[in-house]
Amino acid sequence: MRTQSLLYAAVLLSCSVSASAQESPTAPVAPSATIERAIDHYISAGFKAASVNPAAQLDDSMFARRLWLDLVGRIPTSSELQAYLDAKAPDKRAATIAGLQASLGYVRHQVAQFDVMMMPSNGGRREASIQNYLTQAVTENRGWDRIFRELMQPDQSEAARKGNTGPGEFLRSRLADADKLANEVSVLFFGVNVSCAQCHDHPLVEDWKQDHFFGMKTFLIRTYDAGGFVGEKEFGLVKFKPTKGPERKAAMMFLNGKPIEDPNVREATPDEAKAEREKDKSRGDKKATVAPAAPKSSARGKLVEIALNQPPESDYFSRNIVNRIWERMLGRGLVNPLDQMHSENKASHPELLDWLARDFRNHNYDIKRLIRGIALSQTYSRSSKWESESLPNPALFAVARLKPLTPMQYATSLKIAATDPESFARLKPEEFDKRMEGIEGSARGLAPMFAQPGEDFQVGVNEALLFSNSDRITREVIADNGLLSRLKELKDPAKQIPVLVRTIHNREATAAETEAIANYLARRNDRPVEALRQVIWALLAGAEFRFN
Repeated sequence: MRTQSLLYAAVLLSCSVSASAQESPTAPVAPSATIERAIDHYISAGFKAASVNPAAQLDDSMFARRLWLDLVGRIPTSSELQAYLDAKAPDKRAATIAGLQASLGYVRHQVAQFDVMMMPSNGGRREASIQNYLTQAVTENRGWDRIFRELMQPDQSEAARKGNTGPGEFLRSRLADADKLANEVSVLFFGVNVSCAQCHDHPLVEDWKQDHFFGMKTFLIRTYDAGGFVGEKEFGLVKFKPTKGPERKAAMMFLNGKPIEDPNVREATPDEAKAEREKDKSRGDKKATVAPAAPKSSARGKLVEIALNQPPESDYFSRNIVNRIWERMLGRGLVNPLDQMHSENKASHPELLDWLARDFRNHNYDIKRLIRGIALSQTYSRSSKWESESLPNPALFAVARLKPLTPMQYATSLKIAATDPESFARLKPEEFDKRMEGIEGSARGLAPMFAQPGEDFQVGVNEALLFSNSDRITREVIADNGLLSRLKELKDPAKQIPVLVRTIHNREATAAETEAIANYLARRNDRPVEALRQVIWALLAGAEFRFN
């Protein structure tokens, strides 16, 4: 625990530096304003307070690459990129975002992102999944409040379960460890890691006491695995040993510390305990065929109602998901780290976070709308190039943060970049989506070979060795029947090089790149196909392709 405390002290120290980036109070943005206007207003106030000039805006090519990666989880094809560049309408960004969000690719990418966020993993491989449920939820654009309710009080009908990928799997996959379940629900839905308050009151954060950890656990202690279903008992009690004094009974308590009266927070009577033992004995290790009856009073149901409908408790819920979507799109949370939302770790732009959380609640917790608003802001479309030597405080969002691609983004983009670009241009819309779905399906076999990015991501040795030594990259990515085949047909390096760079990096080749690639191909004109293969490999293995 001492190690945890020291690490957390370092986090608080870094946060104190970030706090200096907070803008001075500025005129509030009206609730009727657009999301993008509110974002740019408050972020610009931060620049003014810190006397910082932000990086330039991206050009259309690089904006398109960023947008496609964030909204549909892949780079654009050459034909998609050209269509965007050719569009002249003043609202082409908004129209393009709307088109991408209406696509099945958007659904698949959001499902993948939320499944990784919500479900446990082991070495990058999913131990459990709720993808079938998430596909329905994202397709219907269900509000985040409804998703939370359905995960905490899942529909366990046969139609909803779909094997082990229904909504009940969120809870069921965590039932082996009630302490971990309590903390992960707190982290994922409320942005609060209370694990440091399990053994004693948090040593560095006044907000979190042992009462909070065990109070959250009390909402969940009645939940159990009912032969493959999620069951909930009518009663349950959590006891804990404080650092001083005798053992205590935990009161049902949300994160803000107000005890909640519940007559079912109690131990079982002798008759109730006997009945429970009989149920456990009859069930054994058997798989149940029907879900158990719901309790008359659900502790999880109380948690849902408090979290959604009882200010200030509901502030945790809306602020957390806004912060997580912001981090996904911008590479860093307004509150950073994401699971440290408390009074001693202020948001970099508190007025903005409050505005976005309030707007999110007032618009039915609409995630698609929030993503669209962020993508339309100048803050989102800022370049990652910084001209001076010293970078500004990252909490200012003055320059775009480099974001490593997720395993699925990387694997899918590798497959697309190595495909003959002309093969996409000839497809009808319904054929195009079917082709993309097939490419994503093929990429799933490659994706587990790449690391899921976290804080301070660096390309690992295994990934470097995969590109250097594995013939799988040659077979699946740099095959003769894709981009390489198209380049062989073009023959002339003056025609090959623009196609190479545009297909892989989604931009025009620079004069220096053109000269370097042309010289390389000329020196190896005795083996032109292998030379082209090496250039493709170099562009795909480079940092520009690996990061968004």
